[in-house]
Amino acid sequence: MTDSQKILELAKQNNAVLTTAMVVHAGFSRGSLQHLVKKGDLERSGRGVYILPEAWDDEFVNLQTRYKRGIYALETALFLCDLTDRTPLKFQMFFPATYNLSNPKKDGILAKGAKEPFYSLGSTELTSPAGNPVKAYSAERTLCDILKTRNHVDVQVVVEAFKRYILRKDKNISLLSNYARGLHVEEKLRPYLEVLL
Repeated sequence: MTDSQKILELAKQNNAVLTTAMVVHAGFSRGSLQHLVKKGDLERSGRGVYILPEAWDDEFVNLQTRYKRGIYALETALFLCDLTDRTPLKFQMFFPATYNLSNPKKDGILAKGAKEPFYSLGSTELTSPAGNPVKAYSAERTLCDILKTRNHVDVQVVVEAFKRYILRKDKNISLLSNYARGLHVEEKLRPYLEVLL
């Protein structure tokens, strides 16, 4: 098997998506990606992201590859957690408090900085609509975030998200309560749980 075939096989194993970092980590040169693009065996999807020609371009993966420290949050995380049917018009991400947000904002991301321990609280791996793993906040963390007034989430979106969450088999009310305490939204959470439980 040639190097090119091995790289294409690596893409097939990763849901038709490759990153430059994956290829280099596997021991292949960056130049081999350009060679495969010129031959038409790969397409450049974004900076450092390549896909097989028959694959669906995954914007979730593209942005996260470009902004590795970004974690999908708020309405984008609601969508990834299947707590809303609304496809996000703009991607929302949280970054470490010291991160320079100018480039993500130029790319149209609604970016916010968060201090520790809040930045990493509830961070998990979810699946994008194209089936690729991405970093996002868990359902419990996201439900607490959307209750904060400063995040300006439509009340209908909040109500629908809680209704969907309560029907889930994997809901974790004690974790939700812990996050609410840590994020100072206990008082706002209580009425939703009283009505829905």
